[in-house]
Formats: sequence, structure tokens, C-alpha cells
Amino acid sequence: MTKKKILITGSNGLLGQKLVSLLITRPDVTVIATAAGKNRLPYDTGYKYLEMDITDPAGIDRVIAQIRPDVLIHTAAMTNVDQCEAEKETCWKLNVTAVEYLIEACRKYDVFLEHLSTDFVFDGLNGPYQEDDAPNPVSFYGWSKYAAEKAVINSGLRWSIARTVLVYGIAHDMSRSNIILWVKKSLEEGKAIKVVTDQFRTPTLAEDLAMGCYLIADKEAEGIFHISGKDFLTPYQMAIMAAEYFGLDKSLIFPTDSSAFSQPARRPPRTGFDLTKSREVLGYEPHSFTEGIGILEGQL
Repeated sequence: MTKKKILITGSNGLLGQKLVSLLITRPDVTVIATAAGKNRLPYDTGYKYLEMDITDPAGIDRVIAQIRPDVLIHTAAMTNVDQCEAEKETCWKLNVTAVEYLIEACRKYDVFLEHLSTDFVFDGLNGPYQEDDAPNPVSFYGWSKYAAEKAVINSGLRWSIARTVLVYGIAHDMSRSNIILWVKKSLEEGKAIKVVTDQFRTPTLAEDLAMGCYLIADKEAEGIFHISGKDFLTPYQMAIMAAEYFGLDKSLIFPTDSSAFSQPARRPPRTGFDLTKSREVLGYEPHSFTEGIGILEGQL
């Protein structure tokens, strides 16, 4: 049996970590994890780790030439929406120019490129969205991700784009919080919190996103796929569900709307995804939001 070599960028990130731990359980996959700095995974068996800076084309070429992967799953990106608005040059370098470098290497060594994207390519006027709905970003982050999508689509490669929505999960170094952990911690400390009722998402468990990415890589399924959770919720509803799950005081959760927060970057009000294509083509089936909270609890 020839094993499929899958190389992951951004393996220190939340999705990268979940992908490594999923893929090393697959007997027919050889896993190569890469990130810009030292390996932050808490175990070092079952995969190979190489440092690779996605903004360094020579470094990318060196790694791809050495490994000759069948599939490259590109998860690394600058994803802080407000930071992207403030630091446009850095954002473009990481989210667009880096993708152009990866495309070049994938073309040279005949690699299937699976690129991660976001619901923020849409304006959020009429979600949930299908794969062929027209993008129209409202933030610089959204524009950078849309530009990268166009580069991938026009690359002449065999490619796929996996778009996702509001990913939550627990990373090994716990550097990132998420809405569930924030609600739990605030309510346990007796703090009142304000949560918006005028944004709609299909929040995605990081493990589900990793599985969706694996299904695409395994089939080398070409085209755009929407990979998210299946529950269409406002952050306020998510907060109430988290409080109910942990048996905490819901009366500390106050509804508000986006106008109460001044953020540098605009957010699309109503996104979320229609999962029909991913279900039919990939056999993708995500957990419910409540099941996701349970999976998170098991990792605390």
C-alpha cells in the first residue's frame, strides 16, 4: 500500500493541531507537519515536523522538493480580523503572497493544493451560503482571503478550497480562547456578559473541520466545499446553550447588538453555510453545537 503524503502548513495552530492528531490515526497517510517556528505539539511520534515559513519562497521550495507531498493542506493564515484591518501589508503578505508562493511550489512538484478559507468572503446579507454564491467581503481580512481563493482557482493546479465558519476548540497550549470557554469562565466568576443577537453563524468544532479537510484530501476532491457546523445560531444563543450545558447562571447573559461594540473591521451579519454539497460529495457530517460543547468539556 502506498501511503498518501499529506503536508500541513500552520501545524501549531488550532486546526493544524487537530489535523495532525486525526491524520496520524490513518494507516494510509504519512503526515508532515510544518510551521514557522518550533513544533508546539505535545508529542513527536507518528509524523515528521519541519520548520517552513510560508513567506519564504526558497524555504517552501526546499521543503516541498524534499518531501514531495501528494497533498498540501494550507491552514496557516493571519486570521485576527481587526489586526488585518490595522496591519494590511502583513495581512496581504501572509494571506495572499504566501499562497502565491505555495501555488508555485505545488505547480512545480505536482501537488494537490487544499486551501482553507472563510465565511468572511461573503457580505453576510443573505446567509447561510452555498459554494457558488458570489463573494463580496466587507473587511480587509475577507478581501485577503477572497484574493487568495482567486489565486488558487486560477492556478491551473488540482485544487480545493475548504471554507469554514467561527471555529472553536481547544489547542494544546490554550493560547486561543473561544466563545464556550469565555462564557464558562465569565459565569463561573459571576461576571455579567453582553452577547450579540444580530450575527448568525454555523459555529464549527475544530475536530469537525479537521475531518472535513481530511475527507477532501483523501478523495483529492476538487472545487469549493463548505465545512462548518450544522446549527445556525447567534452568539447569544451559543452563550445560552453553553450556560445550560455547564449548569451556570443564564441570567448573567445579556443580549445586545453589534452597534454596542466598536471594532475596527466590519463583520458580515448573517453567514453560516449550507452543507449539502459536502454531505453529498464527501460524506461530511458535523456534530451538533451541544455535542461540540461536550467534546470540548472532555478536553479541559
